[in-house]
Amino acid sequence: MLAWTIYISFIGVLVLMLLPREAARAARIIALFTAVAGCVVAFAGAMQQPDPGKVATIVKVPWIPAIGASYYLAADGISLVLVVLTGLAAIAGILFSWNIEKRTKEFFAFYLALIGGVYGVFLSFDVLLLFVFYELTIIPKYFLIARWGSTRKEYGAMKLALYSFVGSHLVLIGLIAAWVVARAQTGHASLDLMELSKVPFPLGFQQWVFPLVFVGFGILAGLWPFHTWAPTGHVAAPTAGSMLLAGVVMKLGAYGCLRVAMVLFPDGVRMWQNEIAALAVIGIIYGAGVALVQRDFKFVIGYSSVSHMGFVLLGLATLNTIGLSGAVLQMFSHGIIAGLLFAVVGRMVYDRTHTRDFNDLQTMQLGKLLPFAGVTFVLAGVASMGLPGFSGFVAELQVLMGAWKVFPMAAILAGVGIVVGVAYILRAMQKAFYSDAPAEDKSGPEHPLEPISVPERIGAIMLLATSLVIGLFPSLLLNWIQPCWNSPLFERLLKGGSL
Repeated sequence: MLAWTIYISFIGVLVLMLLPREAARAARIIALFTAVAGCVVAFAGAMQQPDPGKVATIVKVPWIPAIGASYYLAADGISLVLVVLTGLAAIAGILFSWNIEKRTKEFFAFYLALIGGVYGVFLSFDVLLLFVFYELTIIPKYFLIARWGSTRKEYGAMKLALYSFVGSHLVLIGLIAAWVVARAQTGHASLDLMELSKVPFPLGFQQWVFPLVFVGFGILAGLWPFHTWAPTGHVAAPTAGSMLLAGVVMKLGAYGCLRVAMVLFPDGVRMWQNEIAALAVIGIIYGAGVALVQRDFKFVIGYSSVSHMGFVLLGLATLNTIGLSGAVLQMFSHGIIAGLLFAVVGRMVYDRTHTRDFNDLQTMQLGKLLPFAGVTFVLAGVASMGLPGFSGFVAELQVLMGAWKVFPMAAILAGVGIVVGVAYILRAMQKAFYSDAPAEDKSGPEHPLEPISVPERIGAIMLLATSLVIGLFPSLLLNWIQPCWNSPLFERLLKGGSL
């Protein structure tokens, strides 16, 4: 059933392309129906998984037999968490893009193509198939930003595409090398992730190929110092594009780091464990520190994403079950919370005021003019801070607990990053919505601000409710995640680690 998340998304693309160009309303409805159908299938498929700790095959047929490639879709608990995240993010992005009037059908066609590619990555258990879906997401990302973005949109789109291609080529080199070595050792060609995970790659080989693949995927996860595409891309992207970049696209990189690099080269992980943790902590503190001094509202959230993705990478570096579980939970939590923050900044504020500069916003009294936007940002902001009761608290707590067992100093420094995170959220909250600066000397706004629409309210409530439910009942996801660490797929990775 889960395979239909991919097929439904691409069927939606085909239907949209058959519409006449002026059918904007029909395009919105078809896109929303497609996203809802994909999300329902994702939830239904996840509920039908009897044992999330096992890899359940969805479909496996020969694809390129000469090199051992197959069309192999499967899922375990980690896949389920990220597929459900993609379904929720897809719906929210469409609701916050209901105002798109320029080439509407093309916008939603690229949007659904991106969603289909993301579903494909999370469900692929053939490394070549995963790579194909991973590459497939680059094209719609580029056009969504270059066509419908703002603030140096061509530059932001090109920078994101170039960084993505460089990372992809590093991954491809590593996968080709792994295929050659595996074929020499086993005597047969295979790109099956389950089969490759059993191959005892030589230590010397793992020492250089692991960082190649990990960094290749890590670029898209915002790994410092290869993170610079992220704030630029987020700011240039349209609202839905920013929501998807932060919500699910950055998770593709983190997922690839875990599912491919760490599973295939477990000894290589241990060789580079300290370096990964160091880069993750630098990303946490650097992202938070730069966000604290930004004047552009959207850049604050862009650098915030870099900081919060550092927690994902730190959790992966712990190599213990609590840290790894926290990393996967943080992928889900950040996807929900960052998506909502970008929705507030991009759709609720920028599309109405046409500015993101705090110097301009603090004289507009937006807390009074757009009270729903102000309250939504406050709730999303405290969720981003890690307030107990929201998903971010549980995720970051688990990462810090896992890190404390292995890297006590890294855990302390990451905690400093959380404190700085509180500061930049409070600063943004005060300047954008609740500033004491005197209001502009006008009898009334020259162009009255458009009220928050019903689709925006639905999208905001859906994302807030999701973060709250997972914050109060984290076992809903942890019951999917934690059994995965007992799977044979992760046996060599966790062997010798702190369990």
